[in-house]
Amino acid sequence: MVDKQDLVDKQDTVDKRDLGDKQDLADKPERTGIVLTEEQRRSRRARSVAIALALAALVILFYIVTLVKGPAVLNRPL
Repeated sequence: MVDKQDLVDKQDTVDKRDLGDKQDLADKPERTGIVLTEEQRRSRRARSVAIALALAALVILFYIVTLVKGPAVLNRPL
């Protein structure tokens, strides 16, 4: 049979463990890595936008080519 005190002790252990994890996270220093300048951030953002636009254009191109070719693409000798 389970004793109520055992359940309370287990709950306290879980609570302390959860609190300990949160304290460990709070004690960790901020990440110190490469810090980008504003110019580098703008450059990275512009490059990401350019890649996204090129990818979108490629998708649209493939879609248009598929529409133009239509179902005839399936009528070919095997």
